[in-house]
Amino acid sequence: MIEKKDATGRKIATLKDVAEACGLSIATVSRYLNHSIKLPKATTDRIDAAIAALSYQPNPHARSLSLGRSETIGLVVPDISNPYFAHLAAAVERAASEFGLGLVLCPTLSRTERELDYLSRLSRRYVDGLLFITNNGDDPALTRALQAAGTVVLVDDDVDGTIAPTIMADSEQGGFLATTHLIEAGHRNLAYVGGPAGLSSSRNRVAGFRRAIAESGLNVTIAAELTGQYSSAHGREAADRLLALDQPPTAVFAASDEIVLGMLAVFKQRGVKVGPDISVVAFDDAGPLDLFDPPLTAIRQPVAAMGRLAVERVLSLIKGEIRRPDTEILPVELIIRESVKPPRI
Repeated sequence: MIEKKDATGRKIATLKDVAEACGLSIATVSRYLNHSIKLPKATTDRIDAAIAALSYQPNPHARSLSLGRSETIGLVVPDISNPYFAHLAAAVERAASEFGLGLVLCPTLSRTERELDYLSRLSRRYVDGLLFITNNGDDPALTRALQAAGTVVLVDDDVDGTIAPTIMADSEQGGFLATTHLIEAGHRNLAYVGGPAGLSSSRNRVAGFRRAIAESGLNVTIAAELTGQYSSAHGREAADRLLALDQPPTAVFAASDEIVLGMLAVFKQRGVKVGPDISVVAFDDAGPLDLFDPPLTAIRQPVAAMGRLAVERVLSLIKGEIRRPDTEILPVELIIRESVKPPRI
């Protein structure tokens, strides 16, 4: 057998070398390293001394095979170019690294067939668990696949009919805070521009929008409620439709950063000034909204906390520690900047 050597030409120690040095079987040393056997302290001291003397480094791949795990999780995400999803992916990577896990990024471009493919990879043990973000939460095929998958944590949105640990921000409260802020600034003609009607996040944000209006006790008009994709293209189309109304809204709650970017492009083309002409509150606050002119008021999602909590939950699933899946809803925050002004009289 050819001996493996490191960059200095020194022989790389093997598990067999450690076992021979401390006078134990390879199986005993292996089980000790995998924390699957309890040995007397004198024996563990001998193993530790042999490991140190030989500069032995356990093979992580071999260890994973022996444990039946890959020590890797996957993050299924609709669109990594979206700043919100990019920030969430970074938060997940930081947490995974802290827990000693590898992370595989699985972008789907919101295609159900790709989501189903990644779920099948989980069943074939390519990864130990998945953090799953989807824009197709009302798809029955996805529901069936998720129910069969096992070690999956839903992030950002739930999926109709699926029972799984779920981590999400309080979208309903975010919609309420955004709309209340517009009403308190004096606006009485409001519009909502949100995501797909089939997503719980979109339903919850518009529910918060409506609750704020109802609880204000004021004569507030809803100029329009427009749903579509969480995309700049939808934002552009929505802005054109709002400006074409006989009585355009004086303020808009745009339910994602991507939507608001599209709206801003149309407002600029049409000479509509954000703040003086139309007030805007966004949702996510993942992009550099503070660098816009004017800086945009937004509902900030707790991205770092969501990412870490999702990794903790999937680890608990992998270890069999979760018996009853629950949904954890994290608080959001209104970040006030300069895009909301009193309406012109």
